[in-house]
Amino acid sequence: MSTRAVHATHPMSTAQPSVLSLGTGRRVLRATALAATLPYLTIKAAWLAGSRVGIPEDSILLKGGTTLAVGNAVTVAMDACVILLVLVLTRPWGRRVPGWLLTVPVFVATGLLTPIVLGYPSQLLVKALGMGAGEAVRAAREPFLEPWVFAVVYTGFIIQAIALAGLFVPYARERWGRRWQGALGRRLPSPTGVVAGAAALAGAAVASAQVYWAFGGRGGLSAEAAAVYSAETGVVSGAHAVCAVAAAAGALVLARGGALPARWPLALTWTGSAAALSWGAWMLTAALGVNLGEGEYPTTATLLAYAGQMITGLLAGAVLVRYLHGRREA
Repeated sequence: MSTRAVHATHPMSTAQPSVLSLGTGRRVLRATALAATLPYLTIKAAWLAGSRVGIPEDSILLKGGTTLAVGNAVTVAMDACVILLVLVLTRPWGRRVPGWLLTVPVFVATGLLTPIVLGYPSQLLVKALGMGAGEAVRAAREPFLEPWVFAVVYTGFIIQAIALAGLFVPYARERWGRRWQGALGRRLPSPTGVVAGAAALAGAAVASAQVYWAFGGRGGLSAEAAAVYSAETGVVSGAHAVCAVAAAAGALVLARGGALPARWPLALTWTGSAAALSWGAWMLTAALGVNLGEGEYPTTATLLAYAGQMITGLLAGAVLVRYLHGRREA
């Protein structure tokens, strides 16, 4: 049989089209995600260039020097990675990127953005209901940034999170759909069950501490942190508690298996473990870094809470990886 006949008989043997077909929805999400990076990148670039836009005259950020400049450069690179992620998820060459090289930054982005998506709108709601920080609390806070900076930056982050999720879910469905669709299936091996149990214990401990602080508990906080407590900071602690519980619950359900649809516990474990691990690592690194002001260092209880978040995220993430590895083998 001639080559021409083979291609006529087996049309699937022809080369795949070089252009990735995107619907209108994904094109809009791509443009939205790219546009949402501009406010943060613009402000950070201005600071790196020496501008003090959005920084009050007596802000502790003015004492940062080289340390702050390095931190700004790192965070600029992190937000620039969002642009690369968007292109990977929407360009034909993105299908050739190794899975781990894509999922690791998406996992980190999920972790860093989820508490903001949960916490910042909750803070706005608290303020709208008249339960925001009082005059005494605002006076006790060290000057940091102008309020409009938080509004612009966090709004951009939330839009990025929504757009990235809208791009990644269909991408994952098309590339790895068989691994996360369908029922959970058989119970995972006993060692993985032990890891899931440990994740649940660590998550419960972290969530308990965060809920205690969310409802006004002062134990374990420094005098400075206790002085600036308000319902606004409480909802942020509540958001971290929700993420820890999600990681723990998702890991337990994945380890147990069964007839439940796999996508929901996978989403819980992915989002919860990413948030717990990424924010725990971020906050622990910041807490152990250079103290820009004259304030107190975090207490042992606070550092343990950050470490607990990391442990919860690592253990739940290990269960997630083991589950997906088993689906690939099946």
